[in-house]
Amino acid sequence: MFTPLGVLANIANHALTILASPAQEPLNAATALGRPRHYDIQGHRGGRGIAVENTLASTAWGLIEGVSTIEVDNGITKDGVVVVWHDTSITPEKCVDTAPAFPGDPDFPYVGKFIANLTLAQIKTVDCGSKRQEAFPLQLTYPGIRISTLQELFDFVGCADPAHHIQWNIESKIDARHPNRTMDVDTFVSKQSAVFSASPYFSSITYESFDWRTLIAMKAYNPSMRLSALIDDDYGYMPDNSTSPWLAGLRLDSFPGPTQGQQVAQAAHAIGANILSPSAKSDFSPGEDPLMPDYMAFTTGDMVDEAHKFGMEVKVWTVNHFNLVEHVLALNVDGIITDYPDALRRLLKYNNIPAAPKYPKQRVLACLNEHLARQSVTLN
Repeated sequence: MFTPLGVLANIANHALTILASPAQEPLNAATALGRPRHYDIQGHRGGRGIAVENTLASTAWGLIEGVSTIEVDNGITKDGVVVVWHDTSITPEKCVDTAPAFPGDPDFPYVGKFIANLTLAQIKTVDCGSKRQEAFPLQLTYPGIRISTLQELFDFVGCADPAHHIQWNIESKIDARHPNRTMDVDTFVSKQSAVFSASPYFSSITYESFDWRTLIAMKAYNPSMRLSALIDDDYGYMPDNSTSPWLAGLRLDSFPGPTQGQQVAQAAHAIGANILSPSAKSDFSPGEDPLMPDYMAFTTGDMVDEAHKFGMEVKVWTVNHFNLVEHVLALNVDGIITDYPDALRRLLKYNNIPAAPKYPKQRVLACLNEHLARQSVTLN
């Protein structure tokens, strides 16, 4: 079985020497770091402000509304299939049971159980499209829609995007704090890598995770894979000052900084990340709006500048307020992950910031209908 431990052993030494290496030139809009012609609008969970999250439907509406990158999450089933889902379990707030996968199945009902403890056949019986989420009152529901496999998602998007222009940001939803709730690092990375490698989208995929062990392991499987290091207060720091289980054995306070923002960027660079993906606001922030006096930022100017110094891009999450969009744009971030890609695109265009063209609505919805029919889902 592959293990990243050999790679991890080298990280501590690398962490101590990163600032001794010559820094790359700072980024700007004209540098050749690979910044796309269009600003990177990432549809969070496909675009959950528009349609039920992490489904073919939310991805479809993300394409229609002009995302440049589809951001989705992956879990691994009991029988080793990569599925598109955010939570470690099938949550009752989002899904309802229909019928058992086979008569007398002792695991039924499935809602409330961990993805890792259910087979794909069991998961495929669950309706995850009928419940509109309270936090997203404009969310389109798709009654009867099922959790899709990553391969099914790739197949659908390939229908809507035959030229394979769309970019992907795919997260491993592994639980470093509770290893009994999800599959292990090697299972996640090997199963995801196999699907990635067989896809025509392989070169368009960024692999992201809060669990930096999976980033290191994925780089060993696929050295050319672009890595995005997710982080916020909760994942970077432990209340008891112990070492976070999420950062592959690193401690942010072991980096020279001198600011917390710089330490975060230095740590992401130490594991070889191409992208730093921090939360826009601090977990401790009482306010949601940066114009409020009680707002506390996690993403700061010194964090962005330090990441750029090391040649990393910075793509922040989850930005759903225009004041916050304008705040992070002023920090020169390279992309924004949002639940409302339609609204973000409108604001960018208003400010003469180029955004990716939208995908033809008629073609996308025709592909959606075709692929949902394979799940026996009938749309009104």
